[in-house]
Amino acid sequence: MTVSPGRFVWHEVMTTDPDAAIAFYEKAIGWRLMPWDVDPKYRMLAWNNVPMAGVMLLPEEARLMGAPPHWMTYITVRDVDASMAQAMGMGARTYFGPMDVPTVGRLAVLADPQGATFAVFRPENDGHVSDDMVVGDFSWHELAADDWKAAWEFYRALFGWEHDGDFDMGPMGTYWMFRRAGGSRTLGGMYNRPPEVPATHWLPYVHVAHADATAAAVGRHGGRVLNGPMAVPGPSGDRVAQLMDPQGAVFAVHSVAPVAAAPPPAPKPAPRRPATKRKPTAAKPAAKRPVKKAPARKAAKPKGRPVKKKPAKKR
Repeated sequence: MTVSPGRFVWHEVMTTDPDAAIAFYEKAIGWRLMPWDVDPKYRMLAWNNVPMAGVMLLPEEARLMGAPPHWMTYITVRDVDASMAQAMGMGARTYFGPMDVPTVGRLAVLADPQGATFAVFRPENDGHVSDDMVVGDFSWHELAADDWKAAWEFYRALFGWEHDGDFDMGPMGTYWMFRRAGGSRTLGGMYNRPPEVPATHWLPYVHVAHADATAAAVGRHGGRVLNGPMAVPGPSGDRVAQLMDPQGAVFAVHSVAPVAAAPPPAPKPAPRRPATKRKPTAAKPAAKRPVKKAPARKAAKPKGRPVKKKPAKKR
């Protein structure tokens, strides 16, 4: 089985209250709970009966080390053990694994040299064969780093990602975007975190129908809006918002601007039939009718006596 490396294929929310997290994401995003037959303790969030993310209790040892509730991203590799060794050789740390999950695949949880956590994963079945965005899935992944240039060199070497554009954010510096090797769609970006962001981290974006409506729903159901909703820089018209669930896990949402419907084509004029030429016909002169003259009337004689006019008075 051939695995396409460098693809974001799974996400998990590590939380202090899985039941409350599930209830929140069902209301805010529209996901639905889906149990996992292999292990009922592991629960999934699904969209149209397709699993999109997992929900796990944040391990006690992670809490004791100060880890807050957070979202974990899984990135595909061809060989978990070799990728873990390569990452550690570049300064990464191993938090968990490698381990095999029956019917799922092999994985390990790492922290990059600047502290952002992620997982490397070789799926048993590489079902993700497209980078197309689907509502309910994750459409963008953003790394807030201490040094995005060093982070880029680490991830480029580990996953084979390719540069896919960048833009200047002014005082905030450069926003650097990437895609899979041979891929056609931009998968995410990285930048230097501002002082108000406390630590380096990966931020996954859920693809929703309306970012503004989802941000409002997050606020209604106990979460917080951290940034936005706002327009994505550029002419796309997309909208994003950065959010926090009630337990403290940070995530974001992304909606695509609706495509304007093309105006209907103008109706084509009906083809004109060529005028048929007619042979000129000689016009027949109209028959003359005799005109009858009315008989002349005799002047009527006035009746009675003639009226004499009085002469005008001299002045």
